[in-house]
Amino acid sequence: MTSLTQRNSGLVQRRTEASRNAADKERPPGEEDHEPHRGDDQDDDDTGDSKETRLTLMEEVLLLGLKDREGYTSFWNDCISSGLRGCMLIELALRGRLQLEACGMRRKGLLARKVICKSDAPTGDVLLDEALKHIKDTQPPETVQSWIELLSGETWNPLKLHYQLRNVRERLAKNLVEKGVLTTEKQNFLLFDMTTHPLTNNNIKQRLIKKVQEAVLDKWVNDPQRMDKRLLALIFLAHSSDVLENAFAPLLDDQYDLAMKRVRQLLELESEGESMKANANELLWAVVAAFTK
Repeated sequence: MTSLTQRNSGLVQRRTEASRNAADKERPPGEEDHEPHRGDDQDDDDTGDSKETRLTLMEEVLLLGLKDREGYTSFWNDCISSGLRGCMLIELALRGRLQLEACGMRRKGLLARKVICKSDAPTGDVLLDEALKHIKDTQPPETVQSWIELLSGETWNPLKLHYQLRNVRERLAKNLVEKGVLTTEKQNFLLFDMTTHPLTNNNIKQRLIKKVQEAVLDKWVNDPQRMDKRLLALIFLAHSSDVLENAFAPLLDDQYDLAMKRVRQLLELESEGESMKANANELLWAVVAAFTK
């Protein structure tokens, strides 16, 4: 199995190597010394050094769910709405804006603890700032599960409908248009016209897919505490949003089976126990618990 995985590193990687080799052949002799290697640019993008291609968790999950040519998510996907709200909570936690209340002497479970505003400093993202304001202004505080439902508009209480964040997918798609990843078109669906956002920058999506693939294949560490928190959250939330399959579709059968086996290992983890380990982000694991309970 190991030799097979090393020999076949996935469709995304093969395409990347092929395009790189073709570029090397076309480059005039001596030009290598004056131009940075493409791999260096890719590393910069992956680490967030390029502002144009730095994506939030919400944008990454939406990008995985969007059909490249059609420019919209599957009409049958009823999971992505709540998944994107979970992304917002984790994104705010990773940026130091939110945290869970102290567990107390009786050690409340993750899903029973309230979400607390740690800092109300603007994030620069309109959706995140809107969610942060709701959480900051709400007294008494709500739990992670409640916030996912409230921000999604899934409440029977008419007094809480104002918490719903509207047109989230469209607003995220417009962010990706501004970052040069998508474009905007109008499509006619017999009875109505719909704004769609087809993919224009395939390199960014392929890098995202490759990052997800490598996390559970070539760069698998078999310990969630050693994984990058943002990447770990992306895998969990892509699965909860029913878009993770899109990242694994190009893989060979053996690689696909191995990738899904390792994803199942992550899904079977005990969130309460993981949240108590050193350097763990409690709110991240609370969101995971909300989706995997």
